[in-house]
Amino acid sequence: MTALIRRLGVYLLAAWVAITVSFLLPRVVPGNPVAVAVARASASGDCNEKCVAAVEAQLGYNVHTSMWDQYVQYLGNLAHGDLGHSWTENAPVGSLILSYLPWTIVLLGIATTLSFLGGSVVGTLIAWRRGSWTDLLIPFSTFFAALPYFFLAIVLVLIFGQTGTLLKWFPSLFGWDIYTTSPGLNLPYIQSVISHAILPAATVILASMAGFILSIRNQVITTMDEDFVIVAQAKGLPGRTVIWYAVRNALLPVVANFTIAISLIVGGQILVEIVFNYPGIGFHLYDGLGKLDYPLVQGVFVVLTLVVLAANLIADVIYVAIDPRARQAA
Repeated sequence: MTALIRRLGVYLLAAWVAITVSFLLPRVVPGNPVAVAVARASASGDCNEKCVAAVEAQLGYNVHTSMWDQYVQYLGNLAHGDLGHSWTENAPVGSLILSYLPWTIVLLGIATTLSFLGGSVVGTLIAWRRGSWTDLLIPFSTFFAALPYFFLAIVLVLIFGQTGTLLKWFPSLFGWDIYTTSPGLNLPYIQSVISHAILPAATVILASMAGFILSIRNQVITTMDEDFVIVAQAKGLPGRTVIWYAVRNALLPVVANFTIAISLIVGGQILVEIVFNYPGIGFHLYDGLGKLDYPLVQGVFVVLTLVVLAANLIADVIYVAIDPRARQAA
């Protein structure tokens, strides 16, 4: 319990820093969101002083209010679940994020789970059969682990996407076809969603699984030289039992590194969503930046940070639960 409380304190501090940074960034970078919103309002009619004041109140950028008062108001709004109002979508940021987040969570959850399980199996096989043909998989894993997510996404578009030049098996760009299918639990819409998610999911799986393969392979090889594995082999235990002993202990450092992997995968998926115009939270973050929709950008940044911290906290809880040494160190 002491270990978990310490970790929770660290994550709460990280969350506060992230929230503070999200508040400060729009106020220190070039560009005035109030001026942009007023300019859009003025395009269809005059925006008098009352109009400007209303825009400032809506966006929380009142120039007549001190920075500290704005910060306190911002924290108070967050405490009540108010992430602001998007002036480009003319809707609360919270409701917009709730509509974006399921797309990202489903894709990220499936891709991360498959990459971790696949990486564990392949990495263990390479370590157990080292010196055989399985070593040929190591250069491929190193290659894919070094590729940036967005570059791999572009390559898959060119090879498999309908807008590419070769196979043209899957839809690739311009998102899902919302004009010919009605959203809901109907077969055409489900088929459209799945077909448009295959290439983004494949990009995340290939790029992230390669890292898990290399990590687990190295850990299993190191564990295979431990005394308890050698004793198990000397006793004549079946090969499956011996490798299970080794893998079970090799996964502990991998779980510890999983927290870092989550952050990298989330960052990579944002780029993948931008490349494929996938309607997740990363694509709308990019779209909000282009439109200087700072309330939307702030809200997305805060939610992404909290989701990553929550995932890391869950991984830490699992690690403390399965490794008694972590509890003793605390």
